[in-house]
Amino acid sequence: MQAEITKDFRFEAAHFLPFVAEGHKCKHLHGHSYLITVRVTGTINEMGWVMDLNELGKVCKPIIKNLDHKLLNEIEGLSNPTSENLACFIFKKVIQKVPQLSSVSVKATNSVSVTVTG
Repeated sequence: MQAEITKDFRFEAAHFLPFVAEGHKCKHLHGHSYLITVRVTGTINEMGWVMDLNELGKVCKPIIKNLDHKLLNEIEGLSNPTSENLACFIFKKVIQKVPQLSSVSVKATNSVSVTVTG
């Protein structure tokens, strides 16, 4: 049988969106409490799981730590840190070590989120 597992991570960071029009509220420096959801899909193995969630945490936590309490625009690869670009950034890093990664979601506010898939 196939299953999808998810693991959530939270971090705080600041950013601004350099390409939005003057007057747009995201043009100026501001911060978010980000919620990241990482999803892995695969066959349930002999252990009874798709993968060890502890191992997934070991892959994701250093990536999240690098983003936490930072100005995202200053991180290489995130000069335009939209939620979409942030999700892609995280996806590309995680999939290098977790090939069965199916998606990464970024929620920057209570009412808006984005999900990217491979």
